[in-house]
Amino acid sequence: MTLLSTLPNEIQDEITRLSERYGQPLIRSIDLGENKYFDPLDKTDRYGEVCMVVRRRNGRLLTMIKTFYPQGAYRLLTGGINHGEYVFDALLRETQEETGLEVEVKQFLAIASYHLEKSDTPVFYTFAFLLDEVSGTLGAIDEDEQVEAFREIEISELPTLAQNLEALGSSKEEFIYWRWSDWGQFRAPIHQLVWEALTTQK
Repeated sequence: MTLLSTLPNEIQDEITRLSERYGQPLIRSIDLGENKYFDPLDKTDRYGEVCMVVRRRNGRLLTMIKTFYPQGAYRLLTGGINHGEYVFDALLRETQEETGLEVEVKQFLAIASYHLEKSDTPVFYTFAFLLDEVSGTLGAIDEDEQVEAFREIEISELPTLAQNLEALGSSKEEFIYWRWSDWGQFRAPIHQLVWEALTTQK
């Protein structure tokens, strides 16, 4: 089984086209360990997400934190891909909803496929793209996203961001039924993978 074989044929075909247009992405399989379902892995309305690596005009990358995240848990922006929706359509839609910016797609950076312990079948995908800011005013349009703040970072800071996410402790919030440590270990790898793609690929 290939890492992308569980995706619908039309999405596999789209990924081929996007790779030809925006560059061959790094592809990695991420082992999440024991059976643990949490947001967004437990959502049935999506098969994966886009990771929007927005490069601002000053060359720095955009990260954000939501109102209910642990203190300091900034990360790259992501947005769900609905069933029946193409990756590229979700990329443009989610970027507009979460940033309010007009962007130009520059590079297909990476694909992460996630699987659980004792299974090679992916349960979720992240597709990461480098996007250059073109115009607009930064600000989340979709209030349901609960974005608290944005922060810009250098590319060199991505590994540190990954380490911070991986080191998150457990949450004591009653409305969170999963551990922040599990969530952080899920979120960390794409930051490392994006850093690798940005610093090694030409």
